Amino acid sequence: MALSDTPRWQRLGWIGNPAGSVPWALTHAALPVTEPSGPGRWHVYVSCRDAAGRAHIGRCELCLHPTPTLSALSPEPVLAPGPLGAFDDSGVTMSCLVSDGTDKWLYYTGWTRGVTVPFYLFTGVARSTDGGQTFARVSKAPALDRSDDDPYLNASPCVLIEGGLWRMWYISGTRWDDGDLAPRHYYHVKYTESDTGAHWRRPRRVAIDYASPDEYAFGRACVVAHDGGYRMWYSFRGHSYRIGGAESADGLSWTRRDDELGLAPAATWESGMVEYPWIFDWEGRRYMLYNGNDYGRTGLGLAVWE
Repeated sequence: MALSDTPRWQRLGWIGNPAGSVPWALTHAALPVTEPSGPGRWHVYVSCRDAAGRAHIGRCELCLHPTPTLSALSPEPVLAPGPLGAFDDSGVTMSCLVSDGTDKWLYYTGWTRGVTVPFYLFTGVARSTDGGQTFARVSKAPALDRSDDDPYLNASPCVLIEGGLWRMWYISGTRWDDGDLAPRHYYHVKYTESDTGAHWRRPRRVAIDYASPDEYAFGRACVVAHDGGYRMWYSFRGHSYRIGGAESADGLSWTRRDDELGLAPAATWESGMVEYPWIFDWEGRRYMLYNGNDYGRTGLGLAVWE
């Protein structure tokens, strides 16, 4: 699975920000996930924020031909924050979507605000039995909760179903430290498995760890099958987020190839950070949707692997 010296992500540019048209989606369009909706067209699920900063999951449409364009958001959110006191009462952010027969499973991150630390994150799941028209939570509790494997937080799952085995790569907190202005979170990428998609095994193993003392956080991973193995894209940060990538023969042991597979910040709307990559293929080419400055406030960009 050696990398060529030639291919790199080529930016196709900023393609828009669908937020701003409805009260539950005034700002941001973060953590994009695509789902084919027709020839050259995809539903795009994004996380948008209301006036209180609470994230809702919405859906728009991407058309690649002749020019990449995004439609307006659907009027109603796909998933809204949970009830007061629930693990997701302060927001829900998109993570991945998988199909199991006629059912669709939407994995997301539920947010609650903290006191000693700014927030808590836990993995939730909602399911659709009507082709994706509506989604309902599988449980009022997190799909992954606190445990000895994940004592602080877990979030941002990416799930693949292979021969009846559900495989998940997700973010797991390792500690909080006192920072200069606020506590700093530390989290890396872990792996777990399931037979049902709802109940996940322990113990869990580290998939991508910190490469240096400067690294302290990873964004949502996107794992795809590639040349008999796997590739993973993610965002990671020291001073600011950039996009990196890794390769694996089995999805368990990974080799980071951030410089070859990744994307660094550029000018204008993505000058300070690039994050939350999502990979999809069309007509033999590989594309990446991603976010730029301020965690999705500046909208979405598109790149192609050349």
